[in-house]
Amino acid sequence: MITLDKVLISPITTEKTTSLKNKAVFKIASKSSKEDVKKAVQEFYGVEVKGINIVNLPEKIRLVGRGRPARKRAPFKKAIVSLKEGTTIDFNAFK
Repeated sequence: MITLDKVLISPITTEKTTSLKNKAVFKIASKSSKEDVKKAVQEFYGVEVKGINIVNLPEKIRLVGRGRPARKRAPFKKAIVSLKEGTTIDFNAFK
């Protein structure tokens, strides 16, 4: 189990994620579980969580020079948090 202050790394705010209804997307620690994310969101943002989907995104690699791989983006884990109907998260109101 990981401590709750280390679970949520940052919110992911893109055009696609902000258009989602009753959902919020976070970049999370690689060892976090769904229960850890649920407890952290409820404690820090004070909202009720309906469900959580977790996605492991691999690193992006491109080839440079004579076909040598160069790392373009490190791998990370993200959580898509479904909130109770009619609730939203204000990312500026972090407790």
